[in-house]
Amino acid sequence: MNAPVYMFDAKEKPSLPLHQVPLIVATDETVKGYGRLVDDRDFAIEITRWPAQGWRPIDEGTGDEGGHVEGTFRCDWKGDVLYGENEAVKGHYVLGWSTDPQEASATKATTLREKVLLWHMNYHPDGGQFFYPLDRKPFVVPLALPGDDLTPEKVIAFWCDGSRGLYIHANIWHEGVFPVEDRQRFLDRQGRVHARVSADIGTEFGVYLSVPLHR
Repeated sequence: MNAPVYMFDAKEKPSLPLHQVPLIVATDETVKGYGRLVDDRDFAIEITRWPAQGWRPIDEGTGDEGGHVEGTFRCDWKGDVLYGENEAVKGHYVLGWSTDPQEASATKATTLREKVLLWHMNYHPDGGQFFYPLDRKPFVVPLALPGDDLTPEKVIAFWCDGSRGLYIHANIWHEGVFPVEDRQRFLDRQGRVHARVSADIGTEFGVYLSVPLHR
């Protein structure tokens, strides 16, 4: 399978049915299993030890020394299209759109931004990922528990009030962060190896995930 193309004209994607993703307020209790809410922007993320290739174990103190990278993760609405830029891994993405991609405009908003229609999710087996809101504004993150048998029904979205950061464990399915307002900046910290496993939701399941932005 080829690596996904993250930058494209939304009109290159077909019209598809929508799967409604439940929106849950992020609290210390609701995010358990997915990660945790964090007050300190200097929070140290987990780095996953390299897996043993056979019956001989990885030597203690090795296999998890790659460390992390960090930088600003920017999210910007341009018209109906939500773009992301991750300085930590030099990534640029079309995260989703607020209306049918065949009608979405990247120059002006043609509809209220009440949701993000999500086409893709991924996870990182090499370590966790931390998003800390630099602008202290609400944001939404879609997540699903580990396992390559991802289905739309397994995805939920967490609404965060912007007063705390969100840390997600290694192997948790996600796709960036969605600003409730026009644009937002986050401190992003993640594993330096940056292993990534992807799922093209539209191609695999014939739907887009409709992620609400408002409680």
